[in-house]
Amino acid sequence: MGDTVCCRISYSDFVKTFTHLEVVHLDSDTSRDEPSLHHKSTWQMRLYQGAWQRGVSAGGCRNNPDTFHINPQLHLILSEMEEVIVSLNQHSIMEPKVIGFTAYSLPKNNSETIGKQFFKKNKSLVNSQYTNSRQVSHRCQLEQGGYLILPTTFEPGQESSFTLRVYSSKPLKLKLLDMQPSLIKSAIIKAPATLDGKSFSQYEAVFLQLADEHRTVNAFELQELLDACLPNDYIKSCACMEVCRQVVLTLDNSGSGRLKFSDFKDLMCSLKYWQTSFKNHTKEKTGILKAERLRDALLEVGFQLSTDVLSILILRYMRKDGTLRFGDFVSAILHLSVAFNLFESKDPLQNGSIKQSLAEVK
Repeated sequence: MGDTVCCRISYSDFVKTFTHLEVVHLDSDTSRDEPSLHHKSTWQMRLYQGAWQRGVSAGGCRNNPDTFHINPQLHLILSEMEEVIVSLNQHSIMEPKVIGFTAYSLPKNNSETIGKQFFKKNKSLVNSQYTNSRQVSHRCQLEQGGYLILPTTFEPGQESSFTLRVYSSKPLKLKLLDMQPSLIKSAIIKAPATLDGKSFSQYEAVFLQLADEHRTVNAFELQELLDACLPNDYIKSCACMEVCRQVVLTLDNSGSGRLKFSDFKDLMCSLKYWQTSFKNHTKEKTGILKAERLRDALLEVGFQLSTDVLSILILRYMRKDGTLRFGDFVSAILHLSVAFNLFESKDPLQNGSIKQSLAEVK
């Protein structure tokens, strides 16, 4: 073997010869097979693999204050002041999105998703560049404490999966902030005992015309009843057969598949309540709810939902244009009411988990 040749290059020649210099950070796994690194201090690395889903977690960058908060929220906790590297990789190779991330200071003990108002009141601490490259990374010095990182696409509604990694030479923690599914209040409004008036007298007359000898109606008769009683097409979107069957399943406590007039009054009071919540979140166009606002609208009705549950509802109810109609909203409420009622009936001690046989699955 010949002697080792040592090559040197001046800085001026280096600048003339090369246009880019890439620095690679190796974690303990990727540096394991390199003997020259065995005596070096390795990076501590934590990662989160997630996705931007339209209507659920694709809120876009900070330029979109109404939807920015729905992006995945990652809580980073540093044990001491340290220089960290945050790296965001998108998995869209054929049609790459413009991606980046933003970070805020956040107390260590926070465990639930941060709402819209936080981002309107607090300034961001770290802002990466936004680019359509496969990876965006940012190196910064952070104090000991908690931080909130939001990986985003630049435009809202764009879908892709991603991986976010955080590197540090000191111990660190990274976890997803999410809501625990819970029923905050009943979505079904009981009609007051003193509730009378011309409208309900008219409802009762139509109800009795359609009812059987026991003064009850089934889903088919309920559809006729709603079609006659509801005031306009916007509200009548919930008078389809599928929703009527859901109404009977939700309000019928006898298992007969029929509703009494008292049940119908509860339904009409509930519809009025749900309509108010629906309107509160349909500012641009009456009767059309953007999918990104479904979570907040359902929270107003009484349901606190996790991202996984919301994702299922969006896949079930979101239309091609990324919106829901009032009938879709009512159907989602009825589905959730049945699910929560079933769970609570089997979890009387509120342990947060139940056992269910195959025969009990409905």
